[in-house]
Amino acid sequence: RAVMTYIAKKCGICFQPPSIVLIYKDDSKDKTRQRIMPVRNFSRFSDCSLAAEQLKNNPRHKAYLEGVSLRQLQKLYSLLKGHLGGQSLAESLEKFQQEETIDPEEDMNKLDDKELAKRKSIMDELFEKNRKKKDDPDFIYDIEVEFPQDEQLESCDWDVESDEEI
Repeated sequence: RAVMTYIAKKCGICFQPPSIVLIYKDDSKDKTRQRIMPVRNFSRFSDCSLAAEQLKNNPRHKAYLEGVSLRQLQKLYSLLKGHLGGQSLAESLEKFQQEETIDPEEDMNKLDDKELAKRKSIMDELFEKNRKKKDDPDFIYDIEVEFPQDEQLESCDWDVESDEEI
């Protein structure tokens, strides 16, 4: 049987009843459709990353969620969690934004594996978001940068060759 390809267009959350809504394009029929995935057994104490993983790997939804990142699903769950905890959407979004921001002062050596993995995926996502792709309108293939030559280049003391033993 032919492989179905679904192209995720938008993914959002509905609070009442709690469900994740995916708008996708069905490649074989050239139609845009909506898929509603009810969120069950989720409370304001639930783990958003776990919920996101379970949904993404759910055999019934897996094919549809191929193009939706785990982080996007985590975000939707965290908005639902905030809603269940009585936060407004704006508050939930702001809280999520804070948690998702990399603090340049933070010592990542002190983080546990889970937190470190989270920071890493935030950085990967930022990288992907900012990366110019070949089909971007402002993509430039070979950028040449001129570095000013007039200032005397500072030499570092370890540039100097020496025969000292290290």
